[in-house]
Amino acid sequence: MDASFSRRKLLTPAELRSLTERSDLHGAMQMASHLGAILLVGILHAQAMGTAWVWVTGFALGVLLNFLYAAQHELSHATVFKTRWLNEVFGRLIGFVQVFPRDFDQIMHFAHHQHTQDWERDGELVREPYTLTTYLLWLFGITYWRNRVFGVIRRARGVIVEPFIRPEEEAKVIRESRLHLAGYAVIALVSVVTGSWAALTFWLIPMVLTKPVHQLQNTIEHLGLSHENDILENTRSTRTNAFFRWLCWQMPYHTAHHTFPAVPFWKLRALNDKIEDKAGEVHRMGWIEFQVEVIKKLMAKDESQYPMNEVWVVPAGGGRTRRVPAE
Repeated sequence: MDASFSRRKLLTPAELRSLTERSDLHGAMQMASHLGAILLVGILHAQAMGTAWVWVTGFALGVLLNFLYAAQHELSHATVFKTRWLNEVFGRLIGFVQVFPRDFDQIMHFAHHQHTQDWERDGELVREPYTLTTYLLWLFGITYWRNRVFGVIRRARGVIVEPFIRPEEEAKVIRESRLHLAGYAVIALVSVVTGSWAALTFWLIPMVLTKPVHQLQNTIEHLGLSHENDILENTRSTRTNAFFRWLCWQMPYHTAHHTFPAVPFWKLRALNDKIEDKAGEVHRMGWIEFQVEVIKKLMAKDESQYPMNEVWVVPAGGGRTRRVPAE
């Protein structure tokens, strides 16, 4: 949804032009480092087979695979590469690995940006308010993977129930889902014929089992914040370190990303600094800190019982300091 504050108060036109400039080099460096890390850990995982180290390498491999969604997210925004077709090619390949088709994800995510925290129209908020049980099922990846797998199957059957998918978009979403299922079927067939466990060992099992780590970032970005149309009040950034910012493709600067989605991931820190200079500190929590607070809140009462237009999950020391940008 459109934020109630004016973005023009946060950046000058010249600053915005500079910050939205894409770069094939920066995109390639980030992509190569992430894919290179997956390759390296995959080799170590193969060498660790039959030893106790396989649990360590499998965990690392799964985390790296899950956080490839951060790449898919940026590729959907076409902010990874200046060369636009590279964004689509890599986006489709990574979407296949993630069991999250690119076209569907892009439609859903753009609805999320356009209608952030709107219960009726936010593409990533099409769910019932959390209870403690439903939240934990999502956090641990149980309902996440159920939705991903059965969603692709349902859409491949031509059944579209998502309100954010327009009638003119249905055909491409259905076709994409069918292509994904065909690809997975080929991999399954080849695995059976060759007697290979590689797809399970180096892809599906590590990714499924480590989804809870990825959910630490997925759940922190909006839950427990206001449902008003103000990005500075309905979006949360993550307090973390340089390694995790790399792993998340700088998405811990999530408020900055929502404020100006066209700014590439590698410029989000600079954008965040400019926003905080004008509007005060953004909402920010650490992963574990957030989980402790939201679970405590949901133990007390369901999400539906908290005010929809107020922030109800805040750090122990309080929320952000806000000031209105000068005219």
